[in-house]
Amino acid sequence: MTACRLYIITPPALTATEAALSAFGDDLARALDAGDAASVQLRLKDADMDGGDDAVRRACDALRPIVQDRDVAFLLNDRPDLAAETGCDGVHIGQEDAGYDAARKLVGSNAIVGVTCHNSRHLAMTAAEKGADYVAFGAFFPTQTKQPRAQAELETLEIWSATMTTPCVAIGGITAANCAPLVRAGADFLAVVGAVWNHPDGPAAGVRAMNDAIRAAAES
Repeated sequence: MTACRLYIITPPALTATEAALSAFGDDLARALDAGDAASVQLRLKDADMDGGDDAVRRACDALRPIVQDRDVAFLLNDRPDLAAETGCDGVHIGQEDAGYDAARKLVGSNAIVGVTCHNSRHLAMTAAEKGADYVAFGAFFPTQTKQPRAQAELETLEIWSATMTTPCVAIGGITAANCAPLVRAGADFLAVVGAVWNHPDGPAAGVRAMNDAIRAAAES
């Protein structure tokens, strides 16, 4: 089993103004310098209400260099077209977004394409067979970030990790306090939002806490 790693998602309330992006960029840099992270996903669900595609472009241009300069993958949520245009390392798509084939055509063969699969191994196998670089299962715990479509089960991770080679991401309400079962079940990555950005001692402390918890779970 490969070592589980952290997958950071940006806060849902991120504002794509120059001042806000500069301040968030400083927080992001400190967080990434605090410990291991495999990827950062930019998730701007409210961009349509605050600048639309231009807001996404501004955010990508401001944050992508911070992430990529640290050898961390920078992924964009939902928009393979803008991911390709702005030089992202890849895209994450949901079941209601552009299909895998369309996303792959837009971002190219060398980019990362990850796919939300809720609690469905069938959806995950379909994505894996088409060439997805990872599949994401969740939500495993209650979350305030988004309304989950499904409650995911540990058995989904256990069966997937035992039978498939495509990496899997666990998502949904994951914290340093509750992540151990997911690590032991075989999750390759833990996707977190609040565990980093809402940590009482700041995002850097959140990254350190998650890495410590992942390491402890793997060694237990």
